[in-house]
Amino acid sequence: MGSSEGMGICHAYAPDGRCISLLKVLLTNYCMFDCAYCINRSSSNVKRASFTPREVADLTVEFYKRNYIEGLFLSSGIIRSPDHTMEQIVEVARILRDEYDFRGYIHLKTIPEADPKLLEEAGRHADRLSINIELPSRRSLEALAPEKSRDGIEGAMASVKTQIDGAKSEARSARKLRHRTPPKLFAPGGQSTQMVVGADQETDAQVIDTAAGLYGKHQLRRVYYSAYSPIPDAKAGLPVQAPPLIREHRLYQADWLTRFYGFDPKEITATLKGGMLDLDLDPKTIWAMQNRGFFPLDINTADREALLRVPGLGEKGVAKILAARSQGVLRYADLARLAASVRKIKPFVITPDWRPGGLLDAASLEARFRRKAEQSDLFAAAA
Repeated sequence: MGSSEGMGICHAYAPDGRCISLLKVLLTNYCMFDCAYCINRSSSNVKRASFTPREVADLTVEFYKRNYIEGLFLSSGIIRSPDHTMEQIVEVARILRDEYDFRGYIHLKTIPEADPKLLEEAGRHADRLSINIELPSRRSLEALAPEKSRDGIEGAMASVKTQIDGAKSEARSARKLRHRTPPKLFAPGGQSTQMVVGADQETDAQVIDTAAGLYGKHQLRRVYYSAYSPIPDAKAGLPVQAPPLIREHRLYQADWLTRFYGFDPKEITATLKGGMLDLDLDPKTIWAMQNRGFFPLDINTADREALLRVPGLGEKGVAKILAARSQGVLRYADLARLAASVRKIKPFVITPDWRPGGLLDAASLEARFRRKAEQSDLFAAAA
């Protein structure tokens, strides 16, 4: 009761920003590949099971009718061959769209080794496609998943990007010509990927650099990070303990800073010690402590891009501040009303009735945040 791990209902964001519930399921957990970090690898001693495409389609529709879900997130192990598996995945989406007229959200995990024509067909049915990059580096992929090719994976990503761009271009042309029925977009939710973290010796700096390269080259909508989980009968060389989940969380925070807060990935990696993110403090706070010359910012005059770099201020908080100051001068008391964490913000900002003074001093600033992190850990332990 209440478990959120493994298969089942997961949540994702649709292209229009809605949070939607998805049935997350494997077509089969059989796999002919032997990726060392995967519980479903060919040499793993686990029970195997498979759905038919019709069973997955029926399950999706029945769950949808019961209002459990709003869509499907379908992945699979590789059975028989990449082409055969991709055909089965596409068949699920075809049944849903063409036979059942299902108009909910469909996310398909695609197989880079499959025929490009199958990827093209998948994109015509799915809202989003994803091709897993698997691991942060070529070296790791060769060592832990030798049957997979980084060039093949990125080649498939490039092909999907080309088709997405082509469909968008056709749609723009149709709108200009006032066609009544513009062509259907190819995977309108774009493409994403997933990276296993902690199965190898790669640092967070390498993970961030790899993600930045994928965003830039293939215009991915999202890179997902999955902390490695030790598996039974693991191959020699794999970690016996899982990395702390907070590492995965910090990577998501760093990812968010580069995608929505205007940070260059190099600004984040430059703050790392030994190439690793600080597990006690979030990356924006670490950047702020190492760039104290950027602060304090006048809350009434600083632009949006600068305010987004203030620890404790998110996009919503900045939007509230910008809207409120257009009506009059903001004072310190106003920050408590507009921001979620005024105590975190106060060392970095100025108002007519507030200056941080010694709070911005290097030693006291770090001690302040480290102490707060320790108190949070103690509270969590007590709970």
